[in-house]
Amino acid sequence: MIELERISRRYESTVAVDDVTLSIAEGEFCVLIGSSGAGKSTVLKMINRLVPPSSGRIRIDGADTARLAVEALRRRMGYVIQSIGLFPHWTVARNIGTVPELLGWPRARRRERAAELLDLFKLPPGEFLDRYPHQLSIGQQQRIGIARALAADPAILLMDEPFGALDPITRETLQAEIAQIRRASRKTVVFVTHDMDEALRLGSRIAVMDNGRLVQVDAPLAIVAAPANDFVRELIGRDDLGLKLLSLDRVASRLRRGETAPGDAIGDTLTLRQALSRMIADGKDRLPVADAEGRALGAIHLADLLRR
Repeated sequence: MIELERISRRYESTVAVDDVTLSIAEGEFCVLIGSSGAGKSTVLKMINRLVPPSSGRIRIDGADTARLAVEALRRRMGYVIQSIGLFPHWTVARNIGTVPELLGWPRARRRERAAELLDLFKLPPGEFLDRYPHQLSIGQQQRIGIARALAADPAILLMDEPFGALDPITRETLQAEIAQIRRASRKTVVFVTHDMDEALRLGSRIAVMDNGRLVQVDAPLAIVAAPANDFVRELIGRDDLGLKLLSLDRVASRLRRGETAPGDAIGDTLTLRQALSRMIADGKDRLPVADAEGRALGAIHLADLLRR
């Protein structure tokens, strides 16, 4: 769906992005990760033509973006940034309806769409539609920013470190919400972060950048299990490598079906890392497991978490 063909971006003597080639399939959640100044945000800006490539081509569904009208291109994409950028004198409903208003949607339809998205982010429409940004917490403002990007139902969602300024609890909640929305909508997401834990949690594929170049592109498990070089290895982190591996697998994969265990059950969709955390907190070496409807499935043992 998105094809970057040998794109580069130069600013006088500085090379921000250097000969990057990357294909992102429809429905993929591709995370661009690297240290500050690696070129991640510049790649994102080139995809929606906030800045043009100095060389190379970008195609969306086979069409060269340089030949498309920039307004038409950007209306196919939602764009979310860390600074949020809500209009302070507009209500939540109007902020969410920014692009639909440009597209000529009637007011009633815009308001209905805003209410749908507020429900999606667990913000009651009756309480939030007519509020203003200064009446919202930072986490609520970021939810509105994401809702605004989704309002016209774009096929592509570009997200530039959207959760970087949030506290850990709000950040984790929004990560879970955006992962759920992406699974339900199958949108193509390009997500920029410098946080490897966030990349591993969200990405179906991870593209690691260093000094403007791609150094490794692979599935999360492959990135952790076989880093391409020392830079990737340091980005992953040596000290908690085992915990990162546990975060990439689910309880269902290590379940001993039909067994029983005392205590409150955990869900089979939790990560093995979450299961380990519960075992430590409860002082147990095994836990019962249930499905989403609460039906008993079996048990998981501490020894099951230690198997590679």
